[in-house]
Amino acid sequence: MFQFGGRSGGVPEWLVVGLGNPGAQYENTRHNIGFLVIDELAERAGVPVQRLKHKALTNTAAVGGRKALLMKPVTYMNLSGDAVADAAAFYKIPPERILVISDDVALPPGRLRFRREGSDGGHKGLRSIEQRLGTRSYPRLKVGVGEKPHPDYEMADWVLSKFIGADKTAMEAAVRRAADAVESALSHGLDKAMTDFNG
Repeated sequence: MFQFGGRSGGVPEWLVVGLGNPGAQYENTRHNIGFLVIDELAERAGVPVQRLKHKALTNTAAVGGRKALLMKPVTYMNLSGDAVADAAAFYKIPPERILVISDDVALPPGRLRFRREGSDGGHKGLRSIEQRLGTRSYPRLKVGVGEKPHPDYEMADWVLSKFIGADKTAMEAAVRRAADAVESALSHGLDKAMTDFNG
């Protein structure tokens, strides 16, 4: 079971974790939408997310007026929990201040959905985080990437496919809106963000 202690001054108040897979072959794929949202937040804050720490590319940034550690785990999706648990233990951040951004094939492309807690929904990155933290009670922002186009289409092939054409344009807008949603959650609280952004 994951243990939390007290916090000292000067450390991040939040972990904001975008899920994805490292490597050029995975860039701009549906499964890497979390990485794209972190990149957008980092660009807004004017900080690169390039420091390798806690099994992730990281940097601290002001997000919604709060000090946050932006994270892109380099563990590959199925072991994302290793990075999250390591950073959470180091900074003494409890699960309710760990916001995880992931793709969701059950939501239409670009649709956003905040959840305060819940099941992994078959997402192996979320499952890994739940297992390592020992709880489902951490907030997550799911970004819709759409269902696979045909029942015979392999799910792995679908989530690892790249955005092209109109899909690419729609997802670029979704990434910007997801970044707005994260800023709102940290600034105004999760309840308001859920009201304003859940589709």
